[in-house]
Amino acid sequence: MKIELKCNIKNDLYSEYIYNAFDIQNQEETITNVFYNLGEAKTFNWNIGIIIGGSGSGKSTILNKLAKNSIKKAEFDNTKSLISNFDWLSPEDATKVLTSMGLSSVPTWLRPFNLLSNGEQYRASLAYIVAKTDNNDVILIDEYTSVVDRDVAKAMSYALQKYIRKTNKRIILASCHYDILEWLMPDWTCSPSNGGMLQKHDYLRQGKPEIELQISRTEPDTWKIFKQYHYLTENVNKSCKFLLFEWDNKPVAFCGILNTPGKGRSEAVAISRIVVLPDYQGMGIGSKICNFVGGIFINNGHKLYIKTVNPALGEYFNNSPKWRGTTYNGKGRKEEQFDNEKYKNRVTRISYAHEYVGKKISGFEHLLLPIGEMRKLKIK
Repeated sequence: MKIELKCNIKNDLYSEYIYNAFDIQNQEETITNVFYNLGEAKTFNWNIGIIIGGSGSGKSTILNKLAKNSIKKAEFDNTKSLISNFDWLSPEDATKVLTSMGLSSVPTWLRPFNLLSNGEQYRASLAYIVAKTDNNDVILIDEYTSVVDRDVAKAMSYALQKYIRKTNKRIILASCHYDILEWLMPDWTCSPSNGGMLQKHDYLRQGKPEIELQISRTEPDTWKIFKQYHYLTENVNKSCKFLLFEWDNKPVAFCGILNTPGKGRSEAVAISRIVVLPDYQGMGIGSKICNFVGGIFINNGHKLYIKTVNPALGEYFNNSPKWRGTTYNGKGRKEEQFDNEKYKNRVTRISYAHEYVGKKISGFEHLLLPIGEMRKLKIK
């Protein structure tokens, strides 16, 4: 198909200068043709398509042609918290759609839209449009990932494709960035600058690229980088063993593990804090870190537990063979069983509670050394 764009030109001193300087024939009308052919998309089942190409290639023109009326825009009321703007959904469904877009920091949900970072705003807008579009309609997103950091773009693309396929929705994105393709794993692409023919991309659906994180022991002060993104904002217990996870020398995640000995559990430890920075949420990093931490601690003779209210992490534990629900999984202790006012809410709230029962992981024993020995190692 061809979209013909015509525009009349009012010639003046400046246009005459261009005609004469570059030997271009005088014009009173400019015509641009944009080609696309998405007919084949009707012949197979798909969830994700992307119109891709450089600036000025006609991506937005095609997307606007596909729109029945106009492309939906997110509208936020900055007098409300972010999650309150999703008031056509139940609170539970609102948290699910935000989490599914990789926006899973609980404190972020309670901030107004205008106080979010660029990356958080983009994810929030994406969640709004995706949730607001009827299931029978195709979601259309223009300028996809154009205003966010490239690491954010990759993480967001992976989170988006998981949600779209899980809910069996359909979405068409327009973007000039090719680095998202292996993370978005589209069913088809269309490039206007290459004739506009639809190309199927089954090979892109083999799984996301590998992410290699660097792991090191760190000091309690590192918590300051991550503190604002955790739903428990009080200071961490300095007796924890703290692990820092980095990707290409940039901090990605933080994990604090605390000794929690009790009756019959002399070697028990618990993940006290696990935070993935917003730019990297939605890639499954949090669950992978928990599995890693569980593996290295049980290899050292410990039993590892975790208690969380994070829905994405909790549901992963419920469905993973590497984790076993404890007595208090999906429950909270009765108030009369716990009289310490400072910690009562934390203990009585309904939470996900699990023990790691996966495989041992060896070769990281140095990460569990006493902090004094670790500091000496760093000096050397």
